Amino acid sequence: MPSSRLPGLYTLTVEERRRRVAEAAGIDVSDLAALDGGLSEDDAAGMIENVLGRHALPFAVATNFTVDGTDALVPMVVEEPSVVAAASNAARMVRGAGGFTTTVAPPIVTGQIQLTHIADVERAVAALGDAAPQLLARARELSPRLCARGGGPVAVSARILARPPGPDGGVIVVHVDVDCRDAMGANLVNTLCERLAEPAAHVAGSKVGLRILSNLSDQRTVRVTCRAPDDALADARCPGPEVRAAIAAASRFAELDSYRAVTHNKGVMNGVDAVLVATAQDWRAVEAGAHAYAARTGAYRPLAVWREVDGGLVGELELPLAVGTVGGALHVHRGARLALRLAGVDAAPRLASLAGAAGLACNLAALRALATDGIQHGHMALHARAVARAAGAPADLVDDVADALAAAGDVRIEAARVILQAMAAKDTP
Repeated sequence: MPSSRLPGLYTLTVEERRRRVAEAAGIDVSDLAALDGGLSEDDAAGMIENVLGRHALPFAVATNFTVDGTDALVPMVVEEPSVVAAASNAARMVRGAGGFTTTVAPPIVTGQIQLTHIADVERAVAALGDAAPQLLARARELSPRLCARGGGPVAVSARILARPPGPDGGVIVVHVDVDCRDAMGANLVNTLCERLAEPAAHVAGSKVGLRILSNLSDQRTVRVTCRAPDDALADARCPGPEVRAAIAAASRFAELDSYRAVTHNKGVMNGVDAVLVATAQDWRAVEAGAHAYAARTGAYRPLAVWREVDGGLVGELELPLAVGTVGGALHVHRGARLALRLAGVDAAPRLASLAGAAGLACNLAALRALATDGIQHGHMALHARAVARAAGAPADLVDDVADALAAAGDVRIEAARVILQAMAAKDTP
């Protein structure tokens, strides 16, 4: 992609945006027809149970992103106003300083095999340790195609969860670490755990309990950093150093208080989840893992932190991010496959990088808003458009009604209807 800078994209019609985005992404505009539903009713009925139809959400692209030296349009599916605009604006702020830099860890997902009713847990753990090479070899035999692609099981280990007596006797968990390559890995790892459970139980002299992956993918992480210069942080009323200090103070607040950290992290996940939904990922698994990771020290902490440096801010985000570019819903969802094409994604690490960058961008935008106008100023201005539409404003009056609502500070459907009535009365001869 030559450039992700598409200034004024928001001012165009949907048809004009499609042409401009297709040109930037190097695809034919007709390919964007995959967004007109993206999923047939038959395919939907084959994905989940009791299907009645399909549920639509807005599909957008965030602009201005440079990630690891390469520009990208970042696909986002989200219902909340301001998320896409926030991500795009923050990406523009850090673009001049090199954009976002990421480090993606190897795609290791952990499977768990619970072993119960063990009389001597220390002996069982020692036996499993001795048998680990054989169990690992067996695990690799059970996943030949994944191993042929350079992935597969890489480690087997065991630890004690409970000693007897107890309702389940002694309990051990066996961890099977699997390099899933470009797959998210849930089905791969679950199947492997089920097939390896009996051999592990035989070694431990135990009964088999649960066999399933863990969504705390703490070995499969993405780390994102960026720098925001003072001149990019400034606005007409607040000089850059002032905004910089306020954002750093907001970061410290989240580091000290879990109530604030939850909301801070929700802002991060605004960006991450929107990318994951657009690309048909298991965003619930990522959410669960991210919040567990935030609490890994025993206290709930922010996933992203910001520090003042000379002339600007440096931000850093780290979270577990298990994503896939093969398998799952991508088999049937044309819209999700198009999202990967628009973003230029051909491998899971790149998708993780873009999702992480979107998360850090949304966090920066939220903290800057809090540090200057307050979070509601920009959010309500965008929300006013949705309210104007809900009140029945025709397309050519939506912006006028939204502007009037925002100016009055009363963004309600009832207020929008009063404004529409006044406009109609004014136009009546």
